This record gives sequence, structure tokens and C-alpha cells, in this order.
Amino acid sequence: MTTTPTRLDHLQRQITRLDRRIRTLNARSDRFVRIRVGIIIAGLIVTFLAFSLVSDTAGYSMAGLTLIVFLIAAHYHRQVKRSIMQHHYWWRLKVTHHARVKLDWSKLPQSRATAAAEHPFAHDLDIVGTHSLHRLLNTAASDEGGQRLADWLLATEPDPQAIAQRQTLVAELQQLTHFRDRLTLNGWLAAGSPETVIQGDALLAWFQQGADHSPSRLDLVLLSGLALVNAVLFIAAALDLLPAIWPITFLIYTGYSLLRLRDLGDLFGQSMALRDVTANLHGVFRYLENYAYATSPALKALCAPFLDAKQRPSAQLAQIGRIVTATSLRGNPILWTMINAVVPWDLWFAAALARKRAQLRDRMPQWLHVWYELEALSSLATFGWLNPAYTRPIITDSPRFEGVALGHPLIVHTARVCNDFTLGDADSLVIITGSNMAGKSSFLRTLGVNLALAYAGGPVNAQRLETGLFRVFATIRINDSVTEGYSYFYAEVRRLKALLTELERPHAYPLFFLIDEIFKGTNNQERLIGSRAYIRALAGRNGIGAISTHDLELTQLADEVAGVRNQHFREEVVDGEMIFDYQLRAGPCPTTNALKIMALAGLPVDDTKSQLPPQ
Repeated sequence: MTTTPTRLDHLQRQITRLDRRIRTLNARSDRFVRIRVGIIIAGLIVTFLAFSLVSDTAGYSMAGLTLIVFLIAAHYHRQVKRSIMQHHYWWRLKVTHHARVKLDWSKLPQSRATAAAEHPFAHDLDIVGTHSLHRLLNTAASDEGGQRLADWLLATEPDPQAIAQRQTLVAELQQLTHFRDRLTLNGWLAAGSPETVIQGDALLAWFQQGADHSPSRLDLVLLSGLALVNAVLFIAAALDLLPAIWPITFLIYTGYSLLRLRDLGDLFGQSMALRDVTANLHGVFRYLENYAYATSPALKALCAPFLDAKQRPSAQLAQIGRIVTATSLRGNPILWTMINAVVPWDLWFAAALARKRAQLRDRMPQWLHVWYELEALSSLATFGWLNPAYTRPIITDSPRFEGVALGHPLIVHTARVCNDFTLGDADSLVIITGSNMAGKSSFLRTLGVNLALAYAGGPVNAQRLETGLFRVFATIRINDSVTEGYSYFYAEVRRLKALLTELERPHAYPLFFLIDEIFKGTNNQERLIGSRAYIRALAGRNGIGAISTHDLELTQLADEVAGVRNQHFREEVVDGEMIFDYQLRAGPCPTTNALKIMALAGLPVDDTKSQLPPQ
């Protein structure tokens, strides 16, 4: 059975092999540099001797031969340099995979995904941000592919049909390591570097624009006819077959042509901006067209838009690229003027570009949609492949959550502690007590993060997870706001009110709520009164969830309110040091540790327990 350490060893061996290969290719490239310099020096010497001792013909022949040999060497040198770049990208990809397993954030690309401050769980569960789930998962080369993944992780309502489809596709892709890596590599090659993000929607926006000012068929016929008449009259005049009347038709042609060119507006400026985009996506699309999908029926069905032999996306993009390249004559004003004075060059290609845009207006969104979808699915599949102990969750219709060996994927695997947890049978609310640093907040995030992964269609950090369909709402990370003028406590009150409003909203899916240290922004007495009232308001509603607290008095609610149970984390003090095992246990926490932490830190502590209120 493959384990995380064996996966890391496998990646490290690949990194080592690629590193050796890159060194070999660099040495070969250095030899080509010396060879090219040698060809130039030897060619100059031989050419000089040929001119001096033989003849001019021999000298020119040797110069030509030197140039040919140099160009051949340059061609092979370019191939070596391209191979170096590709191998370096492969090396970078494997290093990034290795970093994803070890949570080495310094080697992972930054995440561009964001979420509104009011999102029900994005910031509380670290779905987005610097050290976020999205950053850990995202392997997309396009901005839109990464955003597609973020949309799945941030979905506030689960879609059972979409979840099932994604699970099937992720399962197929998880077995296709080379396909996934090649998809990412092609994206990097298209972007020009692993750090550059492709903006595919720039191409889509151009295709979806309204009608342009391209020339009409009548304009093209008339101008082409005038150009032909000009050529015939000019040749006839040059051969003294007709008088020189061609300047008249030329003036008519020029005036008509300039009028139509003015109507084109910024069409060519826009098309030139597309040249790099079309060239970049050509390689990405061609790989998807040529891949054999024999063992992956769901993947083949998804990629069906790329498999139309009559409308191959790469061929269509190549045609657009050639048309756009033809318009690049505008970069050379003299040549542009000369050619357009003879034929309506710009107008021909403006019409061709407009026709191509009309032909592909409906197809391009399909191709880009599939590519974005593949990148997001590949991110989830790669996450599963890198973590072989992760499993595919079981999604049911029952409002119940059962996890076996649940872990947090944003905690490094060597320090991660897993716990079993069940909710939704006889109990709908769990009060989790425990000392400071015992693991309460991390466990709440463990529950929420795995739900986000499950509803995105990805693997979860669990030996087994069976869950119903829930809306998720978390209040774990509360921030006050100086600019908006409210305190931490008021920010917490606003957040808890939003949770309660969502819980009371009629909905087909229950709410799965996660609340950390309820009302910790106020004094003990008022916190206890408010917490008891709030927990009573949660119980028996259309939802289930967990609440962590330091207030051991709240554990009495398990005896007073139906559906409430207690669980806890604890610690031990061994040789003056606190030891946490991060294991979730039944019942209320029997210990506290605030004074212990203060004493261990060297703070003065009046250890007179009679002065403390009873727990």
C-alpha cells in the first residue's frame, strides 16, 4: 500500500533524476556555445584564406558554407535549450508536488482566490488566503481554472449531481498522473513561466463582443475589382497599349480604401493583443485533442468538444494566429502602405477575422469551459494522488455526519492527529471543552475543511467519511474593524446573528455550524448567560454542529437540552511541561490549564483556588 512517505520518496527520486538530466543538458548547451564560436572563428579563417589564396568564388562559397553550418548548429542548440526549459518545468512541477505534501509554503505558487468578508466559512476555515486550502490544491495555469476550483470550495449550497460527476472524474484523473502533470506543464509553457497566470477570458471577451465594423462583401468586391483594374491599366500603360488613365482609378481606389479603413476602428489593435493568447492556447488544446481517452469514459465525455475532427480547436486557433500575423504589417508603415496601395490587404484580413470570430463565437466558450473544468478537477485529483491515505467521501441524503480518522490537511502529516466524530443521530449539537492549545479550534476546522473538500468533489483527509448535504457556516476567526468602528465583541455578535438567521431560513439542506469560543469577547457572567441562551436557540433547529468553549458550566446543557452532548480535549503536565495528545474524548473536560500556562511562562500566579469561582 502506498503511503505518504513512499510518495515523498518517489517524488524525491524523480527530482534527483531531473536534476541530473538538467545538468547534462546544460553541459551540452555549453558545448554548443563553444561549437558555434568555433564555427564562426574557423569560418572566418577559411573564408579569408579562400579569398586570398583561391578565388572570390571560393571565398563566397566558404562564407555560405560557414553560415549554413552555423545555422544548423544554432537549430540544434535551440532544441537543447527548449529541452532544458521543459525539463526545468518538469523539475519545478515535481518540487511543487513535494512541497504540497510537506506543506512547504515557500515553494507553492500564491493563490489569487478571494472571498467576501461575510462569506459563511471561507476565512474561518482557511479556504482562501496565504496558507489556505485553495493554495495547497491549485495546480491550474489559468486564472479562470484556479477560480473554478475556488468556486467549488466556496460553494454555500452543495449540488449533489455536480458532486457525483466531479467525484467520478477525479477518480479517473487520479490514475492519470502523466495526463495531469502534462496539463499543468502545457499551461506553464503557454504562459511562458510557472509564475505567469494565463488570462483565458481575454480571448473569450473578444469572441463575445458585438458586431464590429468589418467591411461588407460589397466593399471587398468593389475594392478588389478596383485593385485589379488598377493593375491592368498600369500594365497596359507601361506597355503603351492604353493611355495612362490608371492614376484616376488609383485615386478612386485609395479614397474608398481609406474610408473603409477608418471604419475598422481598433479592430487590429484588439486582434494583435490576441496573438500571444492564441499561440499559447494552441499547444494546450492540441494535447487535449490528441490524448487517448480509452480507459477514461467520463473524461472523454467531458473533453468531447475537443474531439470534433472537423472543428479542432488547435487548428482554429492556428488560423486565427495566421490572420492576426498578416495584420502585423501595420508594424512596418512603409511596407504596409505599399501593399495596401496595391490590394486591400487590411480589409481582406479584417473580413477573414470577423468571419472566424462569428464561426467560433459559440465554440470558444465550450473549449475554455472544459479547460477550466479540467484544471480544477486535476487539482483535486493531484491532491488525492499526493495523499494516498485520503479517501472518497460518501454523500447521502441523511442529515448525518460520520467521520473515521478525520484529519486536517493543512497540518503537516507528521504532526497530524486524527479523530473519529459522529453527529446527527440522537445528538445534533456537540459542546467541545478543553484547555488552551488543546486542539479545539483545529478540530472545528477539520470538520469544515473536509466538508468543503467533499462538496467540491475531492478526496478528504479521513479513513472514512459519510455525510449528508449541509450548508456550512463557521464563526471561528473573528476580526474587529477600526475603519468600520466596531469592536471584536460586536463583530462576534454580528457573525453569530448571521449564523442564527441562516439557521432559521427555510431550506432543503440543514445547516452545519461551527462556533469557536462563543462570546469570548465579554466578561464571564454575561458570556455564560448569552452562551446558554444561544445554544438553546440552536438546538432542535434545521441544523447540526459543534461549539467549543472554555466555560465548563455550559456542559450542564447536555442534561437540560435534548440532542446536546459533551466531548473534550485534555492535556497532561509531565516534568513541568504540558503535553497535548489532541485526542477527542467523551464527556466534559476535567481539567483547566490557564494558570499552568501562566506559571510555565514565568508570570506571577496567586495559586489560591478559593479565590476562583467554582467550575
